[in-house]
Amino acid sequence: MTEKQVKSGRRNFLKVLGGGAIMAAGAGSLFAFTRTPTKAIEPWKLALGPQSDADPRRIILSHSILAPNPHNRQPWIVDLEKEDEITLYCDLDKRLPHTDPYDRQITIGLGCFLELAVMTAKEIGMRSELTLFPEGENFPRLDQRPVARIRLQKDASVKPDPLFAQILERRSNKEGFDVSRKVQELDALNIIAVAERGLLTGSVMQSAKVEEMRKLTREALLVEMHTYRTNKESIDLMRMGKAEIEANPDGIDMGGVFLETLGLLGQLERDDLVNPESTAFKNGIPIILEPLETAMGYVFIKTQGNTRKDQIEAGRGYVRINLKATALGIAMHPLSQALQEYEEVKPQFEAIKQKLDVKPQETLQMFARIGYGEKPNPSPRWNYEAKIRSS
Repeated sequence: MTEKQVKSGRRNFLKVLGGGAIMAAGAGSLFAFTRTPTKAIEPWKLALGPQSDADPRRIILSHSILAPNPHNRQPWIVDLEKEDEITLYCDLDKRLPHTDPYDRQITIGLGCFLELAVMTAKEIGMRSELTLFPEGENFPRLDQRPVARIRLQKDASVKPDPLFAQILERRSNKEGFDVSRKVQELDALNIIAVAERGLLTGSVMQSAKVEEMRKLTREALLVEMHTYRTNKESIDLMRMGKAEIEANPDGIDMGGVFLETLGLLGQLERDDLVNPESTAFKNGIPIILEPLETAMGYVFIKTQGNTRKDQIEAGRGYVRINLKATALGIAMHPLSQALQEYEEVKPQFEAIKQKLDVKPQETLQMFARIGYGEKPNPSPRWNYEAKIRSS
């Protein structure tokens, strides 16, 4: 954590508490020094190298588990029973029934996983034959049927993907961006150009339109926060402090010395975060909205339809543009609130489709703000071995 982030964190959490006194250990203390959830971020450091003599499928999995996914739920589970084959399933307990009632976003996250799997296979000289929903697509919710089957075969003619080099560096940056640095339109075009597979992509870069989208994304986030069941879904998935994060390294990590100290002192309660009348809720709103006001542009992905395969392809395209942005030094933060399909957010859902010229038959699958910002720490992850289905 940089000095700037430390100061910002102290200031913001004092605001959340309404200026209440905090008897916290100082940032230079042993307590602060040991608050990093080292075990939970180890998967980013322990991804097996292409030259490893491990089972190639394990090399692939050690990279694909680093894929972006909604609420960091890591909804993938794999079966390695058949030799040279990976069968991917959705872990049904990791779905988001209130903010993602039709599992569209979860499916996109599984698409991100598959793209990193295919990309890693190429890096180790293997061709991957990908079959989506081999036992049929599942609507309106995902079920126990497999999402995909990957058959692997050695092939020296396979060309590595240059984006592979960015997998360990990729982040979803939820912090504020530098509003003094513009993102060039050419860079935005280069980012969306890598999506591939016939996806419909676009960008919003003109200042007036960027301001319109800032307002719309702000409104959508406020709707989610003021809708009890959708806000509670997020609050329930918060992991506050090192112990919670390392015990369950999925969901929304809320680490750092300030948050952990507040929790230890009983000054940060989940019930307050879902109560619009509480001081924490009221004072937290401007802090949560602040990063949205720093968007320096947006990129988005549409598909011609909304089949499960369309959603998978959107995920594959999204992680590619995230990796390309990483290569260009540009931060990216997906904003899904206005794309969600529960009743309360319908006005914002219709408004964003109109502003982005989404045709009636098309589906807006992903929307993300871009800009320049400090590189955040990686998100916690389960080790890939925890995601292998036991026989």
